[in-house]
Amino acid sequence: MSKRPAADDLHRFDSGKRSHGARDVPIEGHHIRSPPRRRPSFPSYLDAGSDVPPKVRLLCEIVASANPPSSVERALDDAGIRVSAEDVEAVLKLSYSHPGAAVAFIQWAGSRHLADRLSPYAWNLVVDLLGKNLLFEGMWDAVRSMRSKGLLSLATFASIFSSLCTAGRPDDALAAFDTMHLFGVSRDTAALNSLLSAVCRDGRVAAGRFFLDRARSSVAPDADSFAILLEGCENDVDHRFAREVFDDMIATIGWDPVNVQAYDSFLTTLIQSGSYGLSEALKFFEKMKQKRCFPGMKFFRSAIQTLVEKKDAREALNIWKELIGRNECFPDTSMYNLIITLQCYNNETDAALRFFDEMIIYGAFPDSQTYNVLLQFFIKGKKLKEAASIFIEMVKNEFCPTADICASLMNMLLDSKDCETALKIWNYMADYGLPSLEETGNRLVLTLRDLDMLPEACKYAEDMIDRGIKLNSSTLSKLRQSLTKISKGYIHENLLRKWKSHTQLPLYH
Repeated sequence: MSKRPAADDLHRFDSGKRSHGARDVPIEGHHIRSPPRRRPSFPSYLDAGSDVPPKVRLLCEIVASANPPSSVERALDDAGIRVSAEDVEAVLKLSYSHPGAAVAFIQWAGSRHLADRLSPYAWNLVVDLLGKNLLFEGMWDAVRSMRSKGLLSLATFASIFSSLCTAGRPDDALAAFDTMHLFGVSRDTAALNSLLSAVCRDGRVAAGRFFLDRARSSVAPDADSFAILLEGCENDVDHRFAREVFDDMIATIGWDPVNVQAYDSFLTTLIQSGSYGLSEALKFFEKMKQKRCFPGMKFFRSAIQTLVEKKDAREALNIWKELIGRNECFPDTSMYNLIITLQCYNNETDAALRFFDEMIIYGAFPDSQTYNVLLQFFIKGKKLKEAASIFIEMVKNEFCPTADICASLMNMLLDSKDCETALKIWNYMADYGLPSLEETGNRLVLTLRDLDMLPEACKYAEDMIDRGIKLNSSTLSKLRQSLTKISKGYIHENLLRKWKSHTQLPLYH
């Protein structure tokens, strides 16, 4: 390195410039108070588990245990390990919590094994490691070394912007942007967007807008510049500022069908902004359609979610029709669950079934919620055939109906004397030990008896006893009456004997 710092001096780098506390950031003549910063925590080789190769793990252990950092070189020499450029990169990525020792390691690796030819990626990791640890003087020393070797790139400055903004120093990030051409890196639109990303990611959309306005005399913003700002507005749910940014975008670059991300963030921000946000978003959506521009999936998901909450089926269906296939947008299972639920609440179960049937066409597959919602409303509407069909398909696809739905469906089937389907559901309930087995099972046995299906009634009564499900004495008594009439009281005696032997057992086993 040129101007390479001594490893054991790293803790003194930039000691007077760290931003652990709050500081004022001047924006457009005002001072924006930055929140206090906590020193970040970083993943280590211990978090990576078995994915770390043994050699890299050993190197990371040496770096992590070095005290003082300057002792790293001796420990590494004693270990007798040869390292490659890939090893260096892997160790640096897992050593952010030990910046002094990490820099000592890279100095050792460069001089001992790599002929001072570290990869550009390794250099960028050093810059990022120092910056994320608020060691900005050391970070700039590394940047100057990279410049002397011709290794600087936009990726280097993107890391610098991120570190400075994370530290609560957006004004320093702007200064770095203003001077990056002096380091031989183009101060262009891509660089501006990297700066905006760092600023907005740290929750400073207003600062980002100020930076864009200040830079636009020499660097032209593009669609991504505004999309970054609008995504920041979305994260902050700042609909007023989003309107200003959106108007600026249209005035600067016009309408562009490719600019999906910007439209998506803008409309989503409006929806989230309050009671009138949805109607405003829908007005802008209509205007976008006139310009042949469409948002992405976030807007459609948020709009349909909100319309379902409002139980506005008509508008939800209008949005749904616009969704299918736009910008390769297709509804997923959660969105189908929303629209199916809405149709059911509006007693449009036929429409709900149509949505259910079309799901697979768009690569969405029913889940437990889909089936349970349909079952709930088919039972409520006494649509026995549809409910039974959905239940059978649901179980076949290995999804579990709720206990309440099973019990309700059983009652409806027994009321309608559809014992064939009822027995299928009973077997499922008994196999899975669902609640309400005692009440449902006793009713099933009595219904079979009343329908002159006495052999089946006795079979399922015995099955209940064997499963440890309580067969009521009143149920057994009614079976005795029916069996006595046909001179088969011995069957009752066998049931009674087995019943008595199981009465001390738990209800389920």
